[in-house]
Amino acid sequence: NAIQKIQVPKDYPQLLAIPLDRRPLFPGFYKTLAIKDPAVISAIESLVRRRQPYIGIFLTKEETDISADVITDISQVNRVGVFAQITNIFADGSETPDNPHLNVVVYPHRRIRMTGLVDVTQQQQPSGAAGAGERTMPSPETEHASESTLTTQARVLLDGEEAKEGVERSPSPSAEPSVDIPYIDGYHPVNLPLRGQAVSIADVENLADEPYTPTNRLIRAITSEILAVFKELSAINPLVREQIVSFSIQNGGHALTDPTRIADFAATISSGNPEELQDVLESLVIEERLHKALVLLKKELAGMKLQIQVTSDVDKKINRRTQEYFLREQLKSIKKELGMEDDGKSKLIATFRDRIKHLTMPPDVLKIVHDEIRNLEGLEPAAHEYSVARNYLDWLTQIPWGKTTPEKFVLRDAIRVLDEDHYGLKDVKDRILEFIAVGKLRGTVEGKILCLSGPPGVGKTSVGKSVARALGRQFYRFSVGGLHDVAEIKGHRRTYVGAMPGKLIQALKKVQTSNPLVMIDEIDKLGRDGRGDPASALLELLDPEQNSAFMDHYLDVPVDLSKVLFICTANVLEAIPGPLLDRMEVIRVSGYVQEEKVAIAQKYLCPQSLKSCGLTHDALALTPEAIEQLIRYYCRESGVRNLKKHIDKIYRKVALQIVR
Repeated sequence: NAIQKIQVPKDYPQLLAIPLDRRPLFPGFYKTLAIKDPAVISAIESLVRRRQPYIGIFLTKEETDISADVITDISQVNRVGVFAQITNIFADGSETPDNPHLNVVVYPHRRIRMTGLVDVTQQQQPSGAAGAGERTMPSPETEHASESTLTTQARVLLDGEEAKEGVERSPSPSAEPSVDIPYIDGYHPVNLPLRGQAVSIADVENLADEPYTPTNRLIRAITSEILAVFKELSAINPLVREQIVSFSIQNGGHALTDPTRIADFAATISSGNPEELQDVLESLVIEERLHKALVLLKKELAGMKLQIQVTSDVDKKINRRTQEYFLREQLKSIKKELGMEDDGKSKLIATFRDRIKHLTMPPDVLKIVHDEIRNLEGLEPAAHEYSVARNYLDWLTQIPWGKTTPEKFVLRDAIRVLDEDHYGLKDVKDRILEFIAVGKLRGTVEGKILCLSGPPGVGKTSVGKSVARALGRQFYRFSVGGLHDVAEIKGHRRTYVGAMPGKLIQALKKVQTSNPLVMIDEIDKLGRDGRGDPASALLELLDPEQNSAFMDHYLDVPVDLSKVLFICTANVLEAIPGPLLDRMEVIRVSGYVQEEKVAIAQKYLCPQSLKSCGLTHDALALTPEAIEQLIRYYCRESGVRNLKKHIDKIYRKVALQIVR
C-alpha cells in the first residue's frame, strides 16, 4: 500500500493534447478542467493508471469554435501551451451515461510548443514496446475544458503521487488493462495506451527561457513595480490578497524573488483578454514577459479602482435617498401631529374621487380608475411611478365621461347664424340643416364625418365655427398638415417620459363635452415616414362603426367618439387615401364668381376691415364699381382671401391719412 512517487520526466515528445478556451494556463498554478468527451475521459483514466499522468494544454484561437475536448487541426489552437501533470480526478455527481463528466485538476510544469499532431486512428498494432505512431499534419477539431471547483469523490494523485487503493475510481469499460510499460528515452510511449481512441496526440518540444541576470537593473525595477501593484491590489480586493499571500509562501517564501514566477503569477490573477495572456505565455525573454505582465496588472488595478468609485457613487446616492425618505416621513409625522398641513397625496386622491362622482364612467373604466387610485396610495411621492400614475389619473378623470352639450334644433336660428357668417355655400348650409332636421325628428343625433373640398380662400375653415355656433356645439380645430407621427393621433404609451394622449383626447379635455364639433384641417396634406402612417390611424377615428370604442395608446381604455361631428377640409381629394376618403361625406365648395365676390366684400369684408382699423362709416365707403375694379385687376383667384388683404390695405391707408 505504499505510495509510489512519480518523477516528472524532462522530455516528453508526445502528449495527450487538450484544448482550452478563454485563457491559457501558466506554469506553477493549479487549474481544474471539466472534460466531457467520453474518449478523452477514457484516455485520461488510462494515463493515470499507467502512471503517465501528463497532458499538454493549449489555448484555442479566438476565431475557432471548439465544443469538444479534441484538437483535429493544429490551426485550431495556439502552438505554445503548457506541459501539465494530472494531480487529481474526480466526479461531482452530475454525470450520466448519456452525459459523462470528469473534473481534472492539473499542475502545469513548463512551457511547450506543439510541432504536429499524431493520427492515432491510423496506428497499427506495434511489435515492440515502443510502437511509434504515424505522424500527420491533421484536420481541425474542437475542445472545451471549462473550470469547476473541487469536491469529494476524488482519486488522489496530488503533487505527483498516485492514489491509494480503495480510493481510486473504477476505470471506464473502454479503458485498457493496467500493464507495466517501460520508459523509453525518458518518457512513456503514450500512443500505445491511446491507440485507436478518438483523441488528439501532439508532438511537442520544451521551451526554455532566455538566460538572464537576476541583478539586471531593468528586471529588478519591473519586478519592484509589480510587487507594488500587488500591495495595492491586496488593499482593494480580499480575494486577490489571499492569492498573493498563498503565492508568497510557495517555495519556502522565495517565490517573490523569482522574476519568472512573478510574471506568470501576475498574468494568472489579471483579467486580460486571451490574446494578451497568450502573448505573456509565449514570451521567453524575461524582461518582455515582466513588462507585458505589468501592463495587464496595471489594467486590472485601474479596473478595480473604477469599480470601487462607481460602487461608492451608487452607495452615496442610495444612502442620500434613504436619508431623504426617512426625513420626509419624520417631517410628515411632525406636521400631522401639529395639525399644520394635510398630506398632499391625500388631497390629490380626494380630488380624483371627487371628480369621479361628477362623471358617468363605464364600469370597466371605473374599475381601472379605482385600481390606479389604490396603486397611487401605495406609492411614495418621490418615486418615478408616482408621477406616472398621477398624470394617468389626471387625464382619466378630466375626460367628460357622459357629459354632453344641449343642441339647438331650431332651423330658423341655424339659417340666421349661417347666413350671418358666410355668403353662398348653399350645399354646406343645406347639409347642416338636414342634420338638424334629422336630429329633431329622432330626438338624438349621431356623429358624422363631412369633408369640405375646394380651392384655398373659399371659407372651408371658417365655416366650421359657424356650423358649431348654429348647432350649439363646442368647437375644436387642429391641423394635420405635415403630420407624420401616429402618436399625435393615438397618443404615446404612458411608460414613456413625457407621454400624453393624442389630439382627440386633448380636444375632449379642453371642450369638456362628449359631442363637440372637431375640425380636422388640411387632411389632404398628411405626412408619412418610418414612424407610421397617420392616414391609417385616422381610419379608426373617422369610422362611425369603430369610433364608439376608440382606443388611445395613453389611456388604453375605450372612449366613445360616436357623438362627435367631424368636419375635414381638403384642397385636393386625390391626395387623400382611398380607404379614408370612403369614410367621409364629401361636399365640394367651388370658387366664387365676380358678383358673389362683390356681395361678400360689401356684406362681410368691408365691415370687418372698417371695424379692425377703427374707422367709422363716414371715413370711407367702397362703391360696387371700385370693388369690381379691384377684383378684376388685382384679385382674380377662386377665393376671397387675397381680396380681403387688399381691402384691409385700403382701409389702413385711410386710417394713416386721418391720423396725419
